[in-house]
Amino acid sequence: MADKKVLMLYYSRSGTTRKVAEAIAALLGCDVEEILDRKDRSGVTGYLVSLKDSALRKPAEIEPVRRDPADYDLVVIGTPVWGFSVCGPVRTYLVQHEGRLGEVAFFCTRMLLGARRAMRHMAELCGGQPRAVLALRMGEVSKGDPRGKIQAFVEALRG
Repeated sequence: MADKKVLMLYYSRSGTTRKVAEAIAALLGCDVEEILDRKDRSGVTGYLVSLKDSALRKPAEIEPVRRDPADYDLVVIGTPVWGFSVCGPVRTYLVQHEGRLGEVAFFCTRMLLGARRAMRHMAELCGGQPRAVLALRMGEVSKGDPRGKIQAFVEALRG
């Protein structure tokens, strides 16, 4: 990856996806951009609103980003899974940057199910298949040791 310019792009409501993004970015030595949502999604109410918004595919209002994904050879995109789909802030980002993403890779964090569907939605929004994917359960991140899976994902990106 030394010859490729890589951008780590992610959204995290609870901090779980952020933790994974930071671990991947540390191994890749890449630029990092967090998608910032203008809506307060904290607590139980925020979680329920997030699920509803995702089910309705309601666009999120996000802050403008600093980095242009077209300047990168690879964009690694991280999302929590909300209602069996990509979260609203990442969906909005992907719609706003349609046609500006080259090669992509995806990772997601989830409570139980929905990773495959979320990855499929992300691929549809990007208009192409990812170079690699990684799905982690929240428990693996908070109480387990996901380093092996993260390392395998990074190796697939370097491959």
